[in-house]
Amino acid sequence: MGSPLKVGVVGAGVISAQYSASLKKLPQLQITAVSDFVPERAQALADEHGAQVLSLDELLASPDVDVVLNLTLPRTHAEVALAAIAAGKHVYGEKPLASTVAEGRDVVKAAAAAGVRVGCAPDTVLGTGVQTARALLDAGEIGTPHSATAFMTTPGHERWHPQPDFYYQPGGGPLLDMGPYYLTSLVHLLGPVVRVVGASTRPSQTRTIGSGPRAEESFPVTIDTHITGILEHASGALSTLIMSFDTWAARLPRIEVYGTGGTISVPDPNMFEGSVELFSAATAPAPGPDADNDANWKDVGVKAGYLDSGRGYGLADLAMAVDEGRQHRANDEVALHVLEIMESVQQAADGNTSVTLTTTCERPEAISSPVDLTN
Repeated sequence: MGSPLKVGVVGAGVISAQYSASLKKLPQLQITAVSDFVPERAQALADEHGAQVLSLDELLASPDVDVVLNLTLPRTHAEVALAAIAAGKHVYGEKPLASTVAEGRDVVKAAAAAGVRVGCAPDTVLGTGVQTARALLDAGEIGTPHSATAFMTTPGHERWHPQPDFYYQPGGGPLLDMGPYYLTSLVHLLGPVVRVVGASTRPSQTRTIGSGPRAEESFPVTIDTHITGILEHASGALSTLIMSFDTWAARLPRIEVYGTGGTISVPDPNMFEGSVELFSAATAPAPGPDADNDANWKDVGVKAGYLDSGRGYGLADLAMAVDEGRQHRANDEVALHVLEIMESVQQAADGNTSVTLTTTCERPEAISSPVDLTN
């Protein structure tokens, strides 16, 4: 690895603390500049890293910035990314890539024309949870994978968030909020999607805030809050998806992958690690009233992925990819495809039809063993 990639952070809000903690321990990256519309926030983050506080224009023009870490609100992701690309900078942003597929396409095209790279969260898929599951799949531990389930069920964010309105307006909802974690994991595990169907509903027309200065205040719900989708992967595998802000409790797995020879239980894709369990048909108990299928589930331990990782490891992977001349794993091709999957599931639900996707992507390269990036 050569010199660290110099990082200019745009947006020093809540999520920046998690990135800051990771970047402090990653030698591939160095924060050199920070920009935020709240000067005190920018200064606090800059002080942690010995960086400069600059205006957005100054940061984009700075020779001390190689890559822009875009931590702004989702509605400005594309705007900031396009400005950074125009300035000749690489970009890595929080999810989603853009507010719409059309905006996402503009970002991808601009980056290709400028010869710079665009990366996008989630990079949770690079941790030991999803990568260990990927290693089992690639080793044929469950035979040929033919289907998967992915469930994200909560009663809604208004119970804990003091300003939850945006979750229930266009651009919000469970699919756009949490879908990137689950769908990016499914793409890493089973490859790109070619067609989707969907259905959605809105059981409640209003929500009541549970905490903060607006507690007990009700506000309108203007989008569907329970969404079901079926994804047809290019491989022929089928994934069933439920994203809900209307489920008080459930005993559902986060993600499971089913094959001709067994099942893999994948941990929460919003986390970087967790127990990966394997059920093998080869060791399944004989059928009968005394069969103990639960005993056949085995925690396989850690087999692959970036160790002790956190938000920002996708940016470190981008830095190494630039140095090594390979494609980075949390790339814009995957992010655009995931954005279109989400947009298409909602479109299918609204139109009571199926939607064929227009984008695709390569299944990202696996991290085939446990890797410590801090050394």
